[in-house]
Amino acid sequence: MKLFDAFRYDGKRVLVVGGASGMGAATAQLAQDAGAEVVVWDYAEVTLDGVKGVHVNLADRESIDAALDETGGAFDALFCCAGVADGPGIERINFIGHRYVVDRLLERDALPRGSAIGMISSAAGLAWEVNLPTFKGLLDATEWDDAVAWVERNGKADYMSMKLTMCAYVASQAYPLLKRGIRINAICPGPTDTPLAQANAEMWLGFGADYRGDVGVEASTPLEQAYVLVFLCSDAAAALSGQTIVSDMGYLAAGLTNAYEPAAPVANFLVHNR
Repeated sequence: MKLFDAFRYDGKRVLVVGGASGMGAATAQLAQDAGAEVVVWDYAEVTLDGVKGVHVNLADRESIDAALDETGGAFDALFCCAGVADGPGIERINFIGHRYVVDRLLERDALPRGSAIGMISSAAGLAWEVNLPTFKGLLDATEWDDAVAWVERNGKADYMSMKLTMCAYVASQAYPLLKRGIRINAICPGPTDTPLAQANAEMWLGFGADYRGDVGVEASTPLEQAYVLVFLCSDAAAALSGQTIVSDMGYLAAGLTNAYEPAAPVANFLVHNR
């Protein structure tokens, strides 16, 4: 074995939840190119050649159970990539459903020692530390119905709340999962040219456009974000767990340090908001 093989996925089996388009599709394609056997779950049709596609509705617990039964077997990496911008079921699609997948795989011993979990969060979740007291109740509500009821009772069925919860979940699970030999991390992408972003182009792709114009870069491609996510679940990232990696080409860092002053108000809000 050569040292660089730690970045590869030869002989590994991976599950990409939300892998039909955007960053999820790029993650599935990259993992396959790195040598993995790839299973893709999505509500939309899976068109990537060479992978097993399984239909799933993350807002429906029975649909997830059916997808688990259809898929079977264990996985060396789980990529949680599905997400919506708004609408009914956002709390289940963006967080509760992903956590349910993790829990059911753990129950089935389908995430063995040495496996890893990678999630796609958002800069909207970066202030999880200061918001932890608010969302601790959702983290503790590990049963599906209890979690859905908590969100409804507290009026938190929105994009930012679920991304804050996801980042807090990643941090909170680093210790218990590592005791089982499993790592968990997430990426918080900057603006990325995906179908979801195009559907909300003025807000999502307009964000940070002045910064990108000043430094001479474009919005990220899905593949550029997939590179980071696939690395985090590779053996090469063995020292990383419980981390939310900001993959935004430096926009937030430039704002927090006033290196790029126009970004400072937004950066400080995203990192320090309550």
